[in-house]
Amino acid sequence: MFKRLLRDIWNKGEHKLSRNHLDIFPVLAREFHSGKELCGPRSFFGVEDFVDDDNSKPYTYRKEKISKNPHKHVSFKQRTIAYMQPFTLDVFISKRFVSASITHRVTSKQVAVAGTNSNDIKAALRSKSDIPACLAIGRILADRSREADVYTAVYTPRERDKFEGKIRAVVQSLIDNGIDIKVYLN
Repeated sequence: MFKRLLRDIWNKGEHKLSRNHLDIFPVLAREFHSGKELCGPRSFFGVEDFVDDDNSKPYTYRKEKISKNPHKHVSFKQRTIAYMQPFTLDVFISKRFVSASITHRVTSKQVAVAGTNSNDIKAALRSKSDIPACLAIGRILADRSREADVYTAVYTPRERDKFEGKIRAVVQSLIDNGIDIKVYLN
């Protein structure tokens, strides 16, 4: 609201009338107490945008989850696993293409990426989503990760993914090409 007042005063040119910076306060007071509606327009549904307790965030802001057990013990393995095994393998397979990447857990940077919808790989493959394409993606990803000095990675399948077929072909191709992959199945 204060920014809006300053912007309105600036646009009217009233700041040019004052000799020093302290003369802006009477202008601010006049604008503030002029009786105009200073809040923004009402929302589409006719409900004003209320703010929460500390008046900083809109009411739709979801506060961070509070743990059910604030004194919960976090094990040493849970705290250090990201540093002990820093690289993860992510495989995404759709009906049209296959992509895989190796990501550093701590910095969230992708170290090596390969996908069948990139131009150099697309030209060499007959199909972009079959088993030979998955094997090619694994081979290319292994080469790129070796260039980045990454020789081990961890793979945990998503909940909806089964470790069989195309996903297994990508992981097996990485293993065959010299990348040590630890697979954690639930």
